[in-house]
Order: sequence, then C-alpha cells, then structure tokens
Amino acid sequence: MTTRKHSIHFAIGGALLIALPIAANDDHGKAEKVRADLSGYHEVPTNSSGGSASFRARIANDDQSFDWVLTYSGLVNVLQAHIHFAAPAINGPIVIFLCTNLGNATPGTTSGTQACPTTGGTVTGTAVPADVGPSAAGLGIPAGDFAKVLDAIRSGAAYANVHTQLRPGGEIRGQVRSHDEH
Repeated sequence: MTTRKHSIHFAIGGALLIALPIAANDDHGKAEKVRADLSGYHEVPTNSSGGSASFRARIANDDQSFDWVLTYSGLVNVLQAHIHFAAPAINGPIVIFLCTNLGNATPGTTSGTQACPTTGGTVTGTAVPADVGPSAAGLGIPAGDFAKVLDAIRSGAAYANVHTQLRPGGEIRGQVRSHDEH
C-alpha cells in the first residue's frame, strides 16, 4: 500500500515538474490587455449609429509593441480606423492607424496600410514605435514615441475610432481601457 501511495505521489509530482516550465513560458497569460467597445454614443458629437465594434489589444511584456484586433459591423462605406489621443468626449489627433481605404496612412509606418472592410469585418495587426505618427506631437506625443502612446492608453486618454463616408469625422468610437476594468 505504501509503495502504491509513493508511486501516485511520484507520478503527480513528475507531472507538475513537467507542467511548470510550460506554464512559466506562457507570456500571453501575463500580458496586459486593453479593450474598447465602440458605438455612436461615444462619438463627439454623439450619433445614433447602427454600427458597433470591439477593439482588443495585448501589450507585449517589454512595452515595445501590441497585437490588436478590431472587429466591426453595421457600417456602410468605412473609410478608415485609428487610435486617437484624447480624453472621453474630446476629439484628438491620430496616433496609430489601424486600417484605411484612403491611402493616407502615416508614411514610413506599417500600421494602417491594410484596407478596411467596407461594411464590417475584422482587421488585425501589431503596432510598434515606428507606427506612431506625428499628428499628436504638439500635444506631447512625438512620432515614434510608443511609450507615451502606452501611457495615454493606460491613463484612459486614447480611443479607437471608425470613420465612414457618412460620418468622415468618426461614426463609432470607444475609449481604450484596461481589460481588467470591464
């Protein structure tokens, strides 16, 4: 009976030793997550859009990038989508392009160069320091300053925005916040 107990304990202990390194290498579980739920009610000025979207991002542990997903529906003639720098209820400059159908992504960046689905769909990407455009330089976020974009996101001073032909200034919007706040 004692030998059987030791065998069971040894098997369980061995399984834990094998599982621990796998769990320790799972950086995705520790990554900081942020999100925004977009609607016309968050736009400035507010509108009653039939569109909605979700923006999700996972910030890399070294703070040098974030992987993002933007999914939207209920829109017509989408022109572009971005992350802007501004507090809630205030319009602000673009800091990172997500997608565009206008060919106007910040030169020299990789973000935003993909086409936006025109009525609904999903776009994904990875934002890096080179993707931070110069539009917010006058407000303290110069081109390439990814750390300041992350500070803005973590402070609730960044929003995701989808622009359409009907509402070129923005049809749906959502403040980007820590995933833990929802």
